[in-house]
Amino acid sequence: MKKTVFLGALTVAGLAAGASAAATLDDVKARGKLNCGVTTGLVGFAAPDANGNWEGFDVGVCRAVAAAVLGDANAVEFVPTTGKTRFTALASGEVDLLARNTTWTLSRDVDLKFTFVGVNYYDGQGFMVNKDMGVSSAKELDGATVCIQTGTTTELNLADFFRANNISYEPVPIETNAEGQQQYLAGACDTYTTDASGLAATRATFEDPSAHVVLPEIISKEPLGPLVRHGDNEWGDIVRWTLNALISAEELGITSANIGELSAAPGDNPEINRILGTEGNLGEMLGLDAEWAKRAIMAGGNYGEVFAKNIGEETPIALARGLNAQWQDGGLIYSPPFR
Repeated sequence: MKKTVFLGALTVAGLAAGASAAATLDDVKARGKLNCGVTTGLVGFAAPDANGNWEGFDVGVCRAVAAAVLGDANAVEFVPTTGKTRFTALASGEVDLLARNTTWTLSRDVDLKFTFVGVNYYDGQGFMVNKDMGVSSAKELDGATVCIQTGTTTELNLADFFRANNISYEPVPIETNAEGQQQYLAGACDTYTTDASGLAATRATFEDPSAHVVLPEIISKEPLGPLVRHGDNEWGDIVRWTLNALISAEELGITSANIGELSAAPGDNPEINRILGTEGNLGEMLGLDAEWAKRAIMAGGNYGEVFAKNIGEETPIALARGLNAQWQDGGLIYSPPFR
């Protein structure tokens, strides 16, 4: 078993080395669109609407990068990927960027040869059960059947948690969130486990969300964020600083409503001016024009606006900011300075 996993890792790493030989920025510009790997469908994070237009918190990252690089937030080809296929899609060059609620781990960073450019959502793994089970803690799930997505950190966390608590479980393997939802609602498993944000998003689509409860245990750290291939640092810088621009914009009070005014009449905050391109040459350093960050922010608003619109407390997903509040509000969301 160990040999199989190792060979798989080598294959992905080899693909990554080959795909990185060409400059990704040049490829994206020549193509005229960004190929962005997303989930197969998780409401609030990445899912097509009734008209086939992709929306969501992770989709917002893709659109911001497209706006920064191509000047068009809609110049994106969304490529649905599963837990198993996402890394091959990135390593092979099928996608330029993966924005798919993916956990930053050492092996993915080092062994699979990917670069995580930051964290856009701090999460942790949880469990959802039907209220009728009468279970109030994950430690009461001894002998339970568990719907679990293959090819994810969730599999390993699940095994560790049950082993540490000396309880047993029977896995019910699934490949997509839609399959997991279907199996769970059909009673094929007693509990569904994934990132707590994913459970909230899934439960929000149920006919009666109140009939299901997310148990209190959070059994892991799941820093989720966009990632690119090793070997093209210039492209990694562009994606990293696009995400940072959204985060800094919220901290500095740059919003979709006032960004035009702030750009037209630069004020006395030099960092705002540098972000919006009215001062300095940060765009030039990235191989982009002066207004790259302005366009990224205009694509869907600052980090807080993207959060509130897609997964915030006023949406069916109803996620509080929590750890994903700005640093000055007690959260972990923080950008290095634009200077």
